[in-house]
Amino acid sequence: MVKYQVTITTGSIAGASTFNHIFIKLVGTDGESGRSWLRNFKGALAFTPGAVSSFSICNSASIGKLVLIELDKQRLPLFPEDSWFPTKVEVKSPEGDTYNFPVYRWITDSAVYRFREGRALTVFDDTHHLGKYSRQQELKQREEDYRWDVYKEGIPHCMKADNPLSLPCEVRFSFTKTSEFLFTAASGLTELQLNGLARCEKNWTDIEDIERVFCCKRTAISDYVQEHWKEDAFFGYQFLNGINPMLIRRCSVLPENFPVTDGMVRLPDQCSLEDEMKKGNIYLCDYKRLDGVEANIINGKKQYLMAPLVLLHKTPEDKMMPIAIQLKQTPGEDNPIFFPTDSEYDWLMAKIFVRSADFSEHQLNVHLLRTHLLAEVFAVSLLRNVPMVHPLYKLLIPHTRYTLQINFLARLALISETGVFTQFSASGGEAMFPILKRSLSSVTYSSLCIPDDIAERGLEAVPNFYYRDDGLKLWEIIHRFVQGILSYYYKRDAEVQQDSELQKWISDIYEHGFLSQPCPGIPKSLTTVVELIKFVTMVIFTGSGQHSAVNTGQYDYGGWMPNTPISLQLPPPTTKGTTSEATMLQTFPDVNVTVQGMSTVWLLSKQSSDFIALGNYPEEHFSEEIPCKLIKDFQGELQSLSAEIKARNKSLDVPYTYMDPGEVENSVAI
Repeated sequence: MVKYQVTITTGSIAGASTFNHIFIKLVGTDGESGRSWLRNFKGALAFTPGAVSSFSICNSASIGKLVLIELDKQRLPLFPEDSWFPTKVEVKSPEGDTYNFPVYRWITDSAVYRFREGRALTVFDDTHHLGKYSRQQELKQREEDYRWDVYKEGIPHCMKADNPLSLPCEVRFSFTKTSEFLFTAASGLTELQLNGLARCEKNWTDIEDIERVFCCKRTAISDYVQEHWKEDAFFGYQFLNGINPMLIRRCSVLPENFPVTDGMVRLPDQCSLEDEMKKGNIYLCDYKRLDGVEANIINGKKQYLMAPLVLLHKTPEDKMMPIAIQLKQTPGEDNPIFFPTDSEYDWLMAKIFVRSADFSEHQLNVHLLRTHLLAEVFAVSLLRNVPMVHPLYKLLIPHTRYTLQINFLARLALISETGVFTQFSASGGEAMFPILKRSLSSVTYSSLCIPDDIAERGLEAVPNFYYRDDGLKLWEIIHRFVQGILSYYYKRDAEVQQDSELQKWISDIYEHGFLSQPCPGIPKSLTTVVELIKFVTMVIFTGSGQHSAVNTGQYDYGGWMPNTPISLQLPPPTTKGTTSEATMLQTFPDVNVTVQGMSTVWLLSKQSSDFIALGNYPEEHFSEEIPCKLIKDFQGELQSLSAEIKARNKSLDVPYTYMDPGEVENSVAI
């Protein structure tokens, strides 16, 4: 007889324990053990939350190197079925070897579940017949559990689910996350002390009334925004370091539909526009994706959504200053170009229309499409096509946490027919999906990879561009980590080409994420290790750093409504000299629209207490020495970058924290 020592750890989360009987079978290269009932002196307490329990299993002979284990849970007579969340199983063999089996899944029924030993194996490295069989069976079940669905034609596909409880247990919110999210969602208006205004369909009549509402919840940056929102320098600054740093680009030739001439603008030292463009000092923001869409009707009133063009000048003092704004795409007498030399309210109103357009461009394209919807596609494709034993699964699974449920809730509460965005945003209703379709058509691979994107937009030398500075460093740290991990498992390009699971993953992403459209640069397949490393870096960066950059500051910059109006209810002036403070207040969204917008961006900016920062991996999926060392090195680099960002921020009037690794979540989880 030989003896195997089995140690099982139960997760330290609510509801993880079981009082049912647990059985295990060990499967090795030379045979398998009998199915053993796991009993020890702890009795019914062996599988309570956080419990680490050991058991001895005797077998007539050694079964060789362990390949997998089988676990099943059987309820006791008269006892109800319960749920159990084991995290890992460790087995010590009679030969003195230790095998680790990552589990990290809910077992809710009496079925038999197979788990592979922790060493990562690509499909061509997995040579044992039982290993191959369990791999096939796992993916067959996953295809049933994770199904594609079409929410609306023309946008990325999503996970098929009728409600949050129909999602597989592994991808649902924890009890803590669920409780906090529901409380925040239900109490947003109460926390902001705005309950009494949620049904007020009246105009704002005094800027001080907005200030009184805003004072209920503030951040250091939102206070700064309130004080400086009218200033040109701050207006320009937000294109670099606000929540939408993705639109601004260097301008070398003026668009034909933006007829700005030297005589219209004031530049220092009698410089011409052409001279300043050659020096790289002129920048453009073009909201053409919003052109021609039918704006929403809110409180029974037509709303207005412009598609502006904004020209900016980098001054000798290194400030990004707006020098011309055209609010509609087609030039004409009824579409004046506004300048800083115009009357106070003509110029301010032009900037307000730009900021309102920026809200829609940011929320639909930059935030919803390019982080949430793509992250869901990356996650569903991983879960359908890549088994747990695969190195890609082990690398990417922490970066899918909560993404499927948060997106389900976004479709339910934000962009459904009764959703907040649909009801209260100028780009809700009929406008939303045409904008999303246009946005998807505009996606390029380079626009998803920050080094390529910055170069393509000509922004390498722009001063005080903290999104770029921190984002490039974060990308490089992630890239080095991904390169280390994947180069350990893929030595030759041919191994990438021959990995059928990997190729199905990328193929599904192309089909269901980009709808097989000819999006420039998006790969349909992967042929080299270098291509694989870059794509996986993009996947991790999109769900972590990029999402943080365009999500976390929403209340900072949008809590003070005049800086980022969710909607506007008067058209822009067609002639100059007709605006005033009263016009501005009449143009702002109604009181109830304002407070619904504030409540929503408050919810979307609120960090959960079970937040997991980038690079922290509580679930130990890798067991080999080199990948584990690479994880520690990755964490060390992230900590160094975090310290560097914190030191820099001490000297800034407006600290840029959104790419600080300590503030960046591993996944799209809010």
